[in-house]
Amino acid sequence: MLAGAAILIIVASLWYTNILVNKIAEEERNKVQLWAEAIQNKASLVSYTGELFDKISGEERNRIELWAEANKRAATSNNHDDLTFYLDILSRNTTIPVIVIDEKENIVNWRNFDLKASVDTAQFLQDELHAMRNNGKAPIDLIYHIPGYTFSQKLFYKDSKIFSELKIVLDDLIESFISEIVINSASVPVIYTDSSQTNVIEYGNLEGGDTGVSNDFLIATIKEMRIENEPIAININNSDKNYIFYKDSELLQQLKFYPYFQIFIIALFLLISYYLFSTSRKVEQNQVWVGMAKETAHQLGTPLSSLIAWVEYLKTKELEDSIINELSKDITRLEMITERFSKIGSVPTLEHENLKSVIEHTVGYLKVRISKKVNVTVTTQNNIEVTAKLNPSLFSWVLENLIKNAVDAMKGEGDISINITDQTQFVYIDISDTGTGIPRGDQKTIFEPGFTTKQRGWGLGLSLVKRIIENYHEGKIFVKQSDETGTTFRIVLNK
Repeated sequence: MLAGAAILIIVASLWYTNILVNKIAEEERNKVQLWAEAIQNKASLVSYTGELFDKISGEERNRIELWAEANKRAATSNNHDDLTFYLDILSRNTTIPVIVIDEKENIVNWRNFDLKASVDTAQFLQDELHAMRNNGKAPIDLIYHIPGYTFSQKLFYKDSKIFSELKIVLDDLIESFISEIVINSASVPVIYTDSSQTNVIEYGNLEGGDTGVSNDFLIATIKEMRIENEPIAININNSDKNYIFYKDSELLQQLKFYPYFQIFIIALFLLISYYLFSTSRKVEQNQVWVGMAKETAHQLGTPLSSLIAWVEYLKTKELEDSIINELSKDITRLEMITERFSKIGSVPTLEHENLKSVIEHTVGYLKVRISKKVNVTVTTQNNIEVTAKLNPSLFSWVLENLIKNAVDAMKGEGDISINITDQTQFVYIDISDTGTGIPRGDQKTIFEPGFTTKQRGWGLGLSLVKRIIENYHEGKIFVKQSDETGTTFRIVLNK
C-alpha cells in the first residue's frame, strides 16, 4: 500500500512537473522570440542609420570635390561673374575642415578649424594634416593651369563636426545594441559572435558570470547552443552578418532535473519510512517475545513449585529410587526451561565455555528422548579444545531446536553430525542431517516467526534460534547447504 501510494505520488509529480516545465519553456521561447524580433528591428534601424551615414559621408566628399573644383576655377578664371560664383561656392564651406598643401608639403591654405589663442597654429595644422593623411580619406589633387605655368596642390579633409558628432551617436547606438543583446530581458544565456560563428564579441548570463570564462568554454557552449536553437543572424551597419546564440535559462534547466530530484526525495522518504516501520515492527515483535517469555516463565513457576513439593513428599514414601530420580530430572529440566524463558529480554551473561562439553551435555540429554534410530556425533577439528563466549543454557536451547527439527526432517531415522571448526576470530558449528532438505525458496524465510511445515507447529523454534544466536551471542546462523540428501546449518560465534 505504501509502495502504491509512493508510485502514485511519483507519477502525479512527474506529470505535473512535465506540464510546468513545458509551459515555462514555451513562455521562455516566446520571450526569446519577441526579444529576437526586437533585436532584428533595432538591427534594421542601426543598419539604416549606417546607410544614412554612408550617404552623408559621400555627400561631404562631393561637396569637398566641388569646393576643390571651385577653388581651382577661381584661381584661373578671368571672368568677373564666374569668379564671383566660384568665390560664393568657396565661402559656403563652413563645416568641413580642409588643408591644402603645395608640392613641397607646405600648408598654403586651411579652413574650418576651431583655433584657440593659446594654441600654436603651425603645430596644430601639422598635427591635423598628419591625422588627415591617416583617416582613410583619399586627398583631392588640385592642378592649376595658368598661361605659361602649371602647378599642383593636394587638398586633405576630414568629416565635419556635425558628421563626427552623429558618428559618435551611431557608435553609441551600436554599442548599446550589443549591450542589449548581452543584458536581455529574457535572461537567457547568449553569445554574440562575428560571421565566422567562432570569434566571440560579447556574451552574457553564462555560468561563472561575465568574467573569467575561458575561450574553450565559450566554443563548447556555442556548440551546445547550436544544437538547442538556431542562431539568430544580425546584419549591423551593412557589414558581415553577426550571430546571436542562446539556450534555455538556468531556471528552466533546473526545472528539467527537478523531477529526478523529486523522485530521489520520495525514494529517500520511502526508505526512511520503511526503515522506521521495520524498526517499529521489530521492537513490537521483541516486546511480544519478551512478554510471552516472561509470562511463560511465570506460569511455569507455580506448577513447578508444586511438583518440587510433591517430589519431596514422595521421597518420604516407600517408592523406587529410579522413579524419584526421573521425576527429579524432569523437574530440573523444567527449571532450566523456566530459566531460559526468564532470560528472554534481558542481557545474558556470556562466558568462555568449552564448546564441545556444552554440546555433548545437550546431546546426552536428548539421546534418551529421541528415536533410537537417530545417530548423533560430535567432532572437533584435530580433537583440540575449542572455547567460545556463550550462555550454556540459551545455547543448549538452540541445539535442542535444531536437533529436534533434524529428527523430524529424517522422520526419526538417520545421522546427525555436529562438527566444530576453530578459526582465528570465529568458531564454526555445522549441524548436518540426512533429511529431505529445505526447498530453496524457503531457505531465507525459515527463520521468520510463524514459518512452519508442521501441521501443529507454531513456527517459533527457528525464529527463537536466530534471536538467541544473533541478538544475544552476536553471532550468525544460516543454511549453509541443503538438498535432497540433507541440510547443514552453520552457527558462527565470536571467540
